[in-house]
Amino acid sequence: MVKDRYKEDKEFEELISVNSDMEINKIKKEITSILPKDIKIISKNESQKNLIKSIKKNEITICAGPAGTGKTYVAMAYALSLLRKAGNRFKKIYLVKSVTTLKGEEVGFIKGDLRDKIDPAMWSFYINIKKMILKNSLDVLLTQEIIEPVPLAYIKGASLDDCIIIADEMQNVSIDNSRTLLTRLGSNSKLIVLGDTNQIDLRNKNESSLEVLLDLFNEIEKIGVIKMSEKDTNVRNPLINLIEDKYKEYMVVHKTNGNGNGKRQLNS
Repeated sequence: MVKDRYKEDKEFEELISVNSDMEINKIKKEITSILPKDIKIISKNESQKNLIKSIKKNEITICAGPAGTGKTYVAMAYALSLLRKAGNRFKKIYLVKSVTTLKGEEVGFIKGDLRDKIDPAMWSFYINIKKMILKNSLDVLLTQEIIEPVPLAYIKGASLDDCIIIADEMQNVSIDNSRTLLTRLGSNSKLIVLGDTNQIDLRNKNESSLEVLLDLFNEIEKIGVIKMSEKDTNVRNPLINLIEDKYKEYMVVHKTNGNGNGKRQLNS
């Protein structure tokens, strides 16, 4: 009796596996019809190479770096290449962001459905994707939910399988919410966490999770930690480094505290 039950359970599991494989193959064919050409990835510095190696090797990659390092572009390009490639089970890309706005730049109520409300926050993702593929292709991927934008606020309770999750602007995610995000990782999935510790928009900067994640998960098996620096900012306008340096000088002069508040010191 037990033996028969075991046989039935095994046959059921095999049936589920076959159906799952058929679904994956069908979606992969759809993806290659939308993206007929390979996604080319050209690393412009050693840190970008390390980021690609980490995503390839690990289930979770945490990458922090200043503006201009190309971390979001490289992560997005590699995710698209994995999505298109046969021989893996990746059938979807989730784009995750906190809807935290720039200080003093709240946009108020936005009309429409959930997609209408979160699209403005996902704009930086879309800009990068449109550098790699045609806008029409992006529209189809979004319509068919092969690429799906998700606000961090709605991600709790889900286990995300057979997918690549890219979470950007993690400096604006609290420690508690970062825990929620990292524990959404399901079977046959990868999570790529990106951010810039210099651009925290939270009212209390001490609540930012990015530096905590870099420290907590450094040298943990199946988790890669990549730290980019100013020397890697060779993929955008050369003025970016100068701009960042000037703002750092300004912050020192004004002696801002952890909440981003402070008074300017007058020269004596």
